[in-house]
Amino acid sequence: MTDYPRLLHTVLDGEDIRTLAEFYRHLLGLVYRPGDELPAGGPDDADWLVLRAPDGTNVLAFQQTTQVTPTTWPDPEVPMQLHLDFTVADREALERHAAHAVRLGARVVLDRTDDPDEPLYVLADPAGHPFCLFVG
Repeated sequence: MTDYPRLLHTVLDGEDIRTLAEFYRHLLGLVYRPGDELPAGGPDDADWLVLRAPDGTNVLAFQQTTQVTPTTWPDPEVPMQLHLDFTVADREALERHAAHAVRLGARVVLDRTDDPDEPLYVLADPAGHPFCLFVG
């Protein structure tokens, strides 16, 4: 068999998907799928949003839900279940992007920047979804 399913995008649930989408839009330099932009002066009742790379490739989608239970990782009470990995060019970029994520509303869950082989941060987005930033 030569044809395989293709990953369209990763979907994150959220109680406030506009805030979550805005976080990732600013963190990753993404753009909204046409029609998903923030409404000008009107109510924002979106229950599904898609962010794309500037070339039009879908990257992340967001689904409105009434409750998200953030992971308690590294405590196993509520497992991580899924996380996103993002690489940056070097240690300077690692610090810059981690600080940018925190300014956008992320929180640092683990700082492992002292690891000489694989410096990284584990952060949680505004809804509590974990993601890693590391030099790659």
